[in-house]
Amino acid sequence: MSENFPTQRRRRILDRVRANGAVKVAQLAEEFGVSHMTVRRDLDCLVKDGELHKVHGGALLQESASAEEPGFQRKSTLQLPQKAAIARAAAQMVEPGMSISLTSGTTTYEVARLLRAVPGLTIVTNSPRIADLLQDAPAAGQTVQLTGGLRTVSDALVGPLATAALRTLHVDRCFMGVHGFSVQDGITTPNMLEVEVNRLFLERCDSRVVVADSSKWCLAGLYSSAPLHEIDTLVSDDGLDETAVEELRQHIENLKIEKVVES
Repeated sequence: MSENFPTQRRRRILDRVRANGAVKVAQLAEEFGVSHMTVRRDLDCLVKDGELHKVHGGALLQESASAEEPGFQRKSTLQLPQKAAIARAAAQMVEPGMSISLTSGTTTYEVARLLRAVPGLTIVTNSPRIADLLQDAPAAGQTVQLTGGLRTVSDALVGPLATAALRTLHVDRCFMGVHGFSVQDGITTPNMLEVEVNRLFLERCDSRVVVADSSKWCLAGLYSSAPLHEIDTLVSDDGLDETAVEELRQHIENLKIEKVVES
């Protein structure tokens, strides 16, 4: 799209943010064939119109820090190459015979898809979709435990039944998907009921791994599940710029940045 048509370009940018929840300046500049400065001017105009909220390196919808929660189906179509790269790296952290937990989410779902090949796992999850996936032709000796609870829009089981189940369990490693992550807010969710469940997932394990693609950086849900320094490992993708990586390294001991190969 030409730089000579800013109105149409800004409309496309707004459509992209509404679909993804957030956008990055570098990605938009490459997509539209314009300079980073042009994209920043476009974002400034959309911010002035009250459509967007600017963050470091991009922008997000004004309501993205509220309790609005996108559904699993919508999220499952986004950032597919990034999620695949992250899932491959996360799956390499699992050995036969381990006990692990997987929170609900589209990235953890991709991790679960790869874990079907690992024998002898005990897997705890609050995602009916992940539980169904793992029951479909699992590796030998796998055991899947699904918490009870109320089902959210994002397909997570929450509430007293879920928390009661998690308090009785302890696993080697937890893999957690998030709505957003930042230095200021830590890992966040738009759903208040998910906070206690997420905190229990993090408490009831020996090693905490967050799997989150780069579009989640500086995206804030209304509720914080944990500060970044409580996470042992963050697995993300090379969409994070150098400044973001340096900031994250100051708070997380083990940072894995995976190269994304577009199909």
